[in-house]
Amino acid sequence: MVGRSSLSDPEYAWTEPDGVDAGMVEGEMRAVTVHVTQPREDNPVLLRFSSLTRLLRVTAFCFRFCHNARRPQDRLVGFLTRAELDAARRCWVLIAQLSDFSEEVDKLKRQQPLPARSPLLPLRPFLDREGLLRLGGRLQHALLPYSEKHPLILARSNHLSLLLVRSSHAASLHGGPQLTRSLLLRQVWILQANALVKDVIHKCVRCARFRAATAEQQMGQLPEARTRSSRPFRSSGLDYAGPVTIRTTKGRGHKAVKGYICLFICLASRAIHLEVASDLSTASFLAAFRRFTARRGHCQHLVSDNGTNFRGGDQELRAMFKAAINFYHETADSLATLGTDWSFIPPGAPHFGGLLEAGVKSVKYHLQRIIGEHTLTYEEMSTFLAQVEACLNSRPLQALSNNPSDLTALTPGHLLIGEPLINIPEPSLLDINQQSLSSRWALISSMRDHFWKRWATEYMHHLQQLKKWRRERPYLAVGDLVLLKNELQPPARWALARITSLHPGPDGLVRVVTLKTASTVLKRPITKLCPLPVEPTPNVDANDASN
Repeated sequence: MVGRSSLSDPEYAWTEPDGVDAGMVEGEMRAVTVHVTQPREDNPVLLRFSSLTRLLRVTAFCFRFCHNARRPQDRLVGFLTRAELDAARRCWVLIAQLSDFSEEVDKLKRQQPLPARSPLLPLRPFLDREGLLRLGGRLQHALLPYSEKHPLILARSNHLSLLLVRSSHAASLHGGPQLTRSLLLRQVWILQANALVKDVIHKCVRCARFRAATAEQQMGQLPEARTRSSRPFRSSGLDYAGPVTIRTTKGRGHKAVKGYICLFICLASRAIHLEVASDLSTASFLAAFRRFTARRGHCQHLVSDNGTNFRGGDQELRAMFKAAINFYHETADSLATLGTDWSFIPPGAPHFGGLLEAGVKSVKYHLQRIIGEHTLTYEEMSTFLAQVEACLNSRPLQALSNNPSDLTALTPGHLLIGEPLINIPEPSLLDINQQSLSSRWALISSMRDHFWKRWATEYMHHLQQLKKWRRERPYLAVGDLVLLKNELQPPARWALARITSLHPGPDGLVRVVTLKTASTVLKRPITKLCPLPVEPTPNVDANDASN
């Protein structure tokens, strides 16, 4: 054997090896345990289907096409058979099981025990003759069909499980979670099936239609007119009550006609003014409005609902002001100063005028208990409404105190005339000299300022709390599909609509939206909408919003 020549040299002749650079020495390689998770993706073909029936039929037709291509002499034609649909179902179940439980299937094929961390360990799974993973369980001797004793096993996250739950929910005629799950267990055993069944039922559009859960939003800030002291009825609300039956004449053979009660309410003091209107026409409303302003002073800001008579009244007043400016220059300035700022609450949103609805309710309370089934003449109805008006304006603005030393409760009458309208009359002041009258006027002015101070310190603090709608809710988005609630129709006939635009309030919260239905475009509050559990469609074209 011949080796290196240096091996035969004397020991002292051996040369020392060159120094090794420490930077060239490789660092110590330590084993580090890491977890590598590869996200599982469902079959892209499977994800294109949202119906189990359609999936199985398309798959069965594909199998038939392959069969007919291989065996043209033995072609399959006509309707799909039960065997073909079952073969399609087994095919997709096998694909799903190999995707979710590949390790368990491999262990069972090798007749090895399942891993200790396997979710299938409590189910005692086994492979049938076709290689499908089935539940072993403990019902081997039960008098049940084989498919119910040993159902197929699927994972919750697989899209096929979602299709099976949807199919069972439809087969149960949109039953609840228990009924849907009982039908599902006759076919397959899905891990964590309860959560999946509840999620499918919650997102079922047909079930959501009958649950009819309308959208809500946190209560907004009170308008400026309700939180600042001003002359009574400078900012007012308007609403109609009725109809009521009014007699044209007294005695026998009288004719009865329909009449209405026109209610004006001060937004600051909650004082009420009532007028009788012969009908709901614009002319009748304008006459009632003129009587109101003649007695209570000019109204700068008027709030009402979207009644057609109120819309017409607004247009007619604007036309009158415009005509005065064009043809009557002398009175143009005075009519401009007497113009009324008219605003309307959103259509179908009576809670936007809750103060008006509360006033109408109070008027009806006295109307039903005093008049009952009787029919009054126009004069009698006007007198009765004046008395009702006095009663309502004598109500306390806040709860009464049990302390006898407290002051008299503040009422709207204190802000109108300095005392409740139902009160003991004071002595005559005709015999008092002018100086005493001046002092009396100063006293009245002081009392008025005192009442408004009490209004600010006692009544205003009762408006702080949120009586309902206390939490801020998630916003509706443009493109959301909703149901337009209609109290006059059953939920099955409520119109489908898609949100096209949002109208945020001063606080930035959305309470009114614009909708597009199959036939029209509407503006409605969110309390009339029932959101459907479907994915929103961003950037919706107005022409395709209802499709």
